Amino acid sequence: MESAAIHSAKHILFIIGVILFAGSVSGILARKFKVPDVVVFLLVGMGLGPELSGVFDVKADSTINQLILIFGSSYILFDGGASLRLKVLKEVWITILVISTIGVLITTAITSLAALQLLGIPLITALLLGSTVASTDPATLVPVFKQVRIKDRVAQTVMSESAFNDAMGAIVTFTIMGVALGTGGEFSLASATATLLSNALIGVLIGAVLGYLAAALIAHEKYNFLQEYAPLVTLMAVLGAYMSAENFQASGFMAVFVFGIILGNKDVFGFAMENREEEKLEDFILTTSLIMRMFIFILLGSQVNFVLMGKYLFGGVGLVLVLMFIARPVTVFCCALPDRRAKWSLNEMLFMSWTRETGVIPGALAGILLGMKVPGAEIIASATFITILITIIVQATTTRWLAGKLGLLLD
Repeated sequence: MESAAIHSAKHILFIIGVILFAGSVSGILARKFKVPDVVVFLLVGMGLGPELSGVFDVKADSTINQLILIFGSSYILFDGGASLRLKVLKEVWITILVISTIGVLITTAITSLAALQLLGIPLITALLLGSTVASTDPATLVPVFKQVRIKDRVAQTVMSESAFNDAMGAIVTFTIMGVALGTGGEFSLASATATLLSNALIGVLIGAVLGYLAAALIAHEKYNFLQEYAPLVTLMAVLGAYMSAENFQASGFMAVFVFGIILGNKDVFGFAMENREEEKLEDFILTTSLIMRMFIFILLGSQVNFVLMGKYLFGGVGLVLVLMFIARPVTVFCCALPDRRAKWSLNEMLFMSWTRETGVIPGALAGILLGMKVPGAEIIASATFITILITIIVQATTTRWLAGKLGLLLD
């Protein structure tokens, strides 16, 4: 007779096998129809979940789901950071800083007002909903820009924003939640600003230190004794960067993103790897990121609650339309237009206005609110999942088409 532990292990292995098989088939279909693979992963996950076929049922608050969500998002974020170039970021850093901070507040304000009118919910619930969906999602955007090659500074601005604004979105959400639950006292702008700066600076510092150390150990002329183990170094360092930042009450996602930037730009610091070792590392990162995308988005799709979504469907869809066609364009133009150094063109700003998929981070925040039984959490979770589905399915699939129409697509 099997023990509970063995039965549980077999069940987890079954889930892993199903996701790997379904993900492989989905990847082939995505390439055939020339759409971002995250879209197909999400749809396949919905079909495999308990609401439809019931092949497997992984709860959002389960340990395995949280493990995949945290590590998978961290590794995808590291991959996104490694693909950025410091030379390009120097041109657009002002826009990235403003849109990742003030931009989140603008999006929160406009979306909250829309939720107030369309869903008829209390102000505090509307503010919570607005802040939950205000941040964009690196786990979605990084893979999309890996598959759709567009003008460097546009792609790197959108990817960097998605990495940095999750910290701001979480801070705003938890501050409002404290007020809603009566545990946070009155809102303090000074305290919130200090928390944001602390989160950002500590995360950047930890990511930079570990990124430099990893680059030295795998590419230094003298001390590169871990060059053959470069893939393992990236795994250890991603985990180390995330956990170190979290232990210091900073943003783990920001730390792994900065770690990726430093490692991806190691040549700037005088480090260089042999071509064979460099290719081996790039292949490992590419494969690992693909597997993480499979698990994150298939699991995310399987957790969609159709009954809950149907309850607030019309108001939720209206809210998404406001977010896509009003809140996002206003945010982009208010934050990018004043940056005279970057000199953004109209086409570039129009593209950034459309590219703002919602995904893993907002979904996780909605789950936290549900778990803490915050007033109105059910409505927030429903509207958040509607936002995730519509933005990923509609915006991710039209990214290539829009970039071509606006003259931003690279050969």
